[in-house]
Amino acid sequence: MSERDPIPLILTAIGSVCATVAVLWYYGYLHIAKPEDALLLSDFTMLKTIPGEDYKVSLKPAEQVAQCIDGVLVMFDLQQKGLTGVLVDNRKRAVRCLGEQAQAAAQ
Repeated sequence: MSERDPIPLILTAIGSVCATVAVLWYYGYLHIAKPEDALLLSDFTMLKTIPGEDYKVSLKPAEQVAQCIDGVLVMFDLQQKGLTGVLVDNRKRAVRCLGEQAQAAAQ
């Protein structure tokens, strides 16, 4: 029985893993998150509106826009294209929205 050299097998396994990761990253199935890709929930504050009470907001719009998608509030960043996220509370529960159902009920 002849001995086999394990080095080519190890190099093939490492090369296969590297090639798989590279192909998944190239086609967008793998994303390595950077700290600047995230918006902290603490950056947002809810202003409760009370009838008859005034509140002040800036005339300059925020750098994010929100849209109701499948009943969940999804936020899109206007400065960093491609940066989207779901608004969650401190327990990582998604903030729900009424979307088209509320518009249909109003009409």
